[in-house]
Amino acid sequence: MMFIHKLLWAALICFPFSPGFAAPRESLPESVEKVLSAYKMPTESLSLFVQDVNEDTPLLAVNMDVPRNPASTIKLLTTFIALEGLGPIYQWKTDGYLGGELTDGLLDGDLYLKGYGDPYMVIERFWLLLKKMQQRGVRNIAGDLVIDNSYFEVEKIDPGDFDGQAYRTYNVVPDAFLVNFQAIDFMFRPDSTGDGVEIIADPMPANLEIRNELRLTGGYCGGFQNGISVSISDAVQLDRVTFAGTYRRDCLEYHLSRTVLQAPTFAYGVFKSTWEKMGGVLQGALRVGRVPETLDSFVSVESPPLSEVIRSINKWSNNVMARHLLLTLGAERFGPPATVEKGRRAAMMLLAEQGLDFPELRIDNGAGLSRKTRISAGNLGRALLAANSSIYSAEFISSLPLAGLDGTLRRRFQDEGLTGRMHLKTGRLTGVFAMAGYLRAQSGHEYVVVAIQNHSDAHRGPGEEAQSEFLRWVYQQ
Repeated sequence: MMFIHKLLWAALICFPFSPGFAAPRESLPESVEKVLSAYKMPTESLSLFVQDVNEDTPLLAVNMDVPRNPASTIKLLTTFIALEGLGPIYQWKTDGYLGGELTDGLLDGDLYLKGYGDPYMVIERFWLLLKKMQQRGVRNIAGDLVIDNSYFEVEKIDPGDFDGQAYRTYNVVPDAFLVNFQAIDFMFRPDSTGDGVEIIADPMPANLEIRNELRLTGGYCGGFQNGISVSISDAVQLDRVTFAGTYRRDCLEYHLSRTVLQAPTFAYGVFKSTWEKMGGVLQGALRVGRVPETLDSFVSVESPPLSEVIRSINKWSNNVMARHLLLTLGAERFGPPATVEKGRRAAMMLLAEQGLDFPELRIDNGAGLSRKTRISAGNLGRALLAANSSIYSAEFISSLPLAGLDGTLRRRFQDEGLTGRMHLKTGRLTGVFAMAGYLRAQSGHEYVVVAIQNHSDAHRGPGEEAQSEFLRWVYQQ
């Protein structure tokens, strides 16, 4: 009998047992399997990871170690390490400098504006910068507007390289002095005569030409872009946009966002038009150059804190803001100018400081708008578990879309049990569909959930359908 007791004790040492311990399930839930089978999609194309935030082992692990393209769900990793590396109250600044004497409202010289990568210099905050300058006495600028965007050193990128859609707002390239995401909201509506189409641009850069070749016709609203075609004639300056096609009378109002100009010329054009509306005068032109070291800052504005910035990134999947985060991490860790490579190195160091080693990780630009980004579902899940344990967990989790209520999930999972029970980020590229975040099950348990599928049809609908079934399965646990 003593011999048997010794054997049992040895077994416990070799195979420790703890209450509630169980090996993770490695097979797909039946409802998910049915969707994949119906669309003839292989199970090998889908990775799933589920773990209770209070447990040490996963509940479900299917292909969890396979490196996959996660699309925009990589923003979860970028924003998490940004919170850890920069802190939730981190702010970017934008400075203005006087390159001459200021007398009775006249600046006898150039006005310098230097950006440090503020990812949220929207038009309202840009107006605030100009207002502060006027409040301090600047009205008439005799020289040039000089923009210093040297804080970022970003290689020349064709915005259309990724998918051929160079003028879509999601393809905007980072710039240290980026105004309003370099985007314009074009609003279309029948004009007051009832015979033509009115186009209103917000903001309207002074150096942009809009050609209106739209024809007003009868019929119902609908079709691609409501029948509006967009062309930008100069591929270098990007300073002329033409709208053609037919616009139907029943379409009382339609909005279309596009990027135009280049980052410095856009900022200049918006500055000039806004400055003049405010009663100011800019006599000179645009120059891109560095602020002389002898000058002191005349005015300065700061961005919202990082805790607010990541809400825009995650809830609305803003690509250029996420790219600015990665660049900022690089500059803060290794010094300016910020480069993508510095950002990648900083990201890996910050993960290591959290005790996270992801050998398969390829973060690329930090936004997920990439064919090179790779991470496994298991490691993305581990990052989410670490974020949940962080002292900044509340700021991080609240930055994610809330199912059925806001952000990119505001129209999904409505009128069902999952409404309001998931903080979840989605990602979609051609051949990619992914979801990751936190789910409160009907049992009250909190789970980290990750689903990543790489397959030719994943983005077309089957991927979303299969992953929605996966989330419903977790909710039942």
